[in-house]
Amino acid sequence: MGRYDFRPLRVYQTASQLFASERIRNVPSWHEVVGTVPPAQTLVRTQPLQHQQRPRRNNVRKPSKLYQPQRVVYEEDTLRKEFFGDHPWELARPRVVLENDGRDAEKKDWSLVSQPDRPIDGESVIQRQMFLLHGNPEKGQRPDPKMTPARAYDQARKEFYEIRLQQDIERRVAKEEAMATGAYFGKTTLQVGMELEDKIFEEWKAWASAEVIQQEQRRAAMYTGIDNETAALPEGEQEMEAALGEVDSTIPTRGQEARGGAIFVP
Repeated sequence: MGRYDFRPLRVYQTASQLFASERIRNVPSWHEVVGTVPPAQTLVRTQPLQHQQRPRRNNVRKPSKLYQPQRVVYEEDTLRKEFFGDHPWELARPRVVLENDGRDAEKKDWSLVSQPDRPIDGESVIQRQMFLLHGNPEKGQRPDPKMTPARAYDQARKEFYEIRLQQDIERRVAKEEAMATGAYFGKTTLQVGMELEDKIFEEWKAWASAEVIQQEQRRAAMYTGIDNETAALPEGEQEMEAALGEVDSTIPTRGQEARGGAIFVP
């Protein structure tokens, strides 16, 4: 059949020939419709709409990303990148991502950064900044024509910091009230982390001290002539070996000379 299969395009002619030769009794129900509105003759997939005009090149090559979808970019993505780049620990806070229809943020009144039915987080700052830049046309709220992205970011952050400070004060006051009535609290996650870090540091310190002592012993053995076996001895045995080495020079190697008595000639 070659590279392309043309049988689907000839289905109308094939059905007509089969009916004319009486190989089929009745024509199919789609016969008249296909004859009136024939299928398209294009066998090659059409190129999708390109949103970016690229300059032509002399060496024309087959595009490798012809059918790759265009990258979808939203303005909020740039604002999120800037905010969470400045506040990375906001990503560590637990959040509820459950939504009703995926457009819950559009139904809020972002003239205020805090919402009564939603805990404040980094996304609140993003939506507040979008409101300051574009307003809410559906409710007739227009933005300030002098508002810039930097000013909107600073104003949204300031409101966010004030609410975070208020929440921190409320937590500390609640803790003090609970402790005043007899409640007690365990160690915080920061204290537990510091204790674990100190424990690991002490273990490493002991290991490093032992390694330094061994390296010094090997270095001393290298320059004083003490063999490696002696350098590897425990501390008490090393002192004994050193004392024996000092006494070695006073012991005569030929024995004590005889003084007086008969001369013995072997």
